[in-house]
Amino acid sequence: MSASMREYGYVGPADIRAEVVRADTAGRPIRSAADFATWVETRKHDEPFTYVVGLDGVLRLAPRRSEHVACAGGERVLGAGEIAFGIEAGAWAVVEVGNQSTGYCPEPGSWPAVAAALARIGVAHPEGFTHEFVFRRCPECGERNVVKEGDFVCACCEAELPADWNFG
Repeated sequence: MSASMREYGYVGPADIRAEVVRADTAGRPIRSAADFATWVETRKHDEPFTYVVGLDGVLRLAPRRSEHVACAGGERVLGAGEIAFGIEAGAWAVVEVGNQSTGYCPEPGSWPAVAAALARIGVAHPEGFTHEFVFRRCPECGERNVVKEGDFVCACCEAELPADWNFG
């Protein structure tokens, strides 16, 4: 992976991390087209999956309602969100992918790590996130926020949110 890719540590509630991170909750590493085929063929496809991209650049998948920190085995990541697959031109492809993870709050700039992990396993994908989220921590109350429509105001205390990502 490129040295310029940001690493994201878990920023969600400590009690969730303590409750869900176990060996049996870690996401399935998808290192090859064969791994992907085995994973996707045995799953329901009517909803997205939870994904993370580990620091090793490997895509890890888990059922949608899995916590990202569990999928990552509690480790730092290069990307996290939800992803959906479908058949396009006779082959599996990403039909939706986003960076929605309030546990890691990854920036939209995490896309290159996600794209590289998908390219490594040979799965066609869009040129960027189909659903892009901007996260900021409130400097006043500490709450994690999703910035909506460019309005950098805390949803809890109405304090101004910083323009730059501030979870590191």
